[in-house]
Amino acid sequence: MTKEGAPVTAYSIMMPFAPTRAEQILPYAALTQWSGAHRLWQGQSDVGDPHQSFTFAAASGFRVPVGTSVLIMPHRHPATAAALARTLAVTMGHPVVAGYGPGAEISQRALLGAPYRSPLTATREYLTIVRRALDGDVVEHRGDYFSCHFAPKTVPGPPVEVGAGVLRPAMARIAGECADVAITWLTPAAYLRDVIVPALREGAEAAGRPVPRLVALVPVAVAEDGRDLPGLVVAGHSVHLRLPHYAEMLRRCGIDVDTADLPAAATAMIKGGAFVAGSLSGIGEQLRGYAEAGVDEIGLNLSGVYVSQGGTTALRELHAILEEVAGS
Repeated sequence: MTKEGAPVTAYSIMMPFAPTRAEQILPYAALTQWSGAHRLWQGQSDVGDPHQSFTFAAASGFRVPVGTSVLIMPHRHPATAAALARTLAVTMGHPVVAGYGPGAEISQRALLGAPYRSPLTATREYLTIVRRALDGDVVEHRGDYFSCHFAPKTVPGPPVEVGAGVLRPAMARIAGECADVAITWLTPAAYLRDVIVPALREGAEAAGRPVPRLVALVPVAVAEDGRDLPGLVVAGHSVHLRLPHYAEMLRRCGIDVDTADLPAAATAMIKGGAFVAGSLSGIGEQLRGYAEAGVDEIGLNLSGVYVSQGGTTALRELHAILEEVAGS
């Protein structure tokens, strides 16, 4: 809290696309380093690995705090995940947030042959193994989904926070129980305040540990004259709007998403606050609502702008929004 009692929230950058070539990350790494942005985030990708493109940025002179949001658990064993996260922190020379989640049922089936019977149990096991490995503890785990025994070697380096992708209250309780950071996507501020934050506290209190930090990756765009805002939503988020668990979460927020009518779903998202749009000052006001809801870090996601209008426009808009909200 500030002296005036207003919440203090960091502003970060979410890569608005998955780099197919490592050098594509450099403008965003540079903006993170030279602006007031707190961290650079990348998500799961089918065309490249975030650890490698972050490493390329570091080798190119841009060693900045980074986060992965959200890597899909079936892609890598938790022991491998811990080793990659530790290596990334040493490479970047800054703290890392390593975020994980079970992914959509269709992804689990494609990679594992069958979906997790209990994604919540699988996530609890995965996060527990990763955290113990990062702490240098002997890992002795025999669970429903993961069984392993190994003694990881520790190396000096910046800390790694283990994050959990959170959409609904049950996963928020798991995050409260065993994660350092809860990471949300397409979640309106009011939903975080009324549903996710209480569930995080409940899980943390049950486990006798601190409440995890809350990171909200927020889709955003400036409402310019003639700009098709619903079109931007569809351009950047059509995949998520078609996934049942996202649609179900949005309906919990009171946003009636029709997955068969994406333009209507996009309009509902804007009206419901799941996509932040307006003037620069209006965007700042809406983002302050996330801070007041208990969000510790906001990741600005301009994927819709990038897909529709290109990288130059997305970078210029990111810079303008950062100047508005972070004074940079």
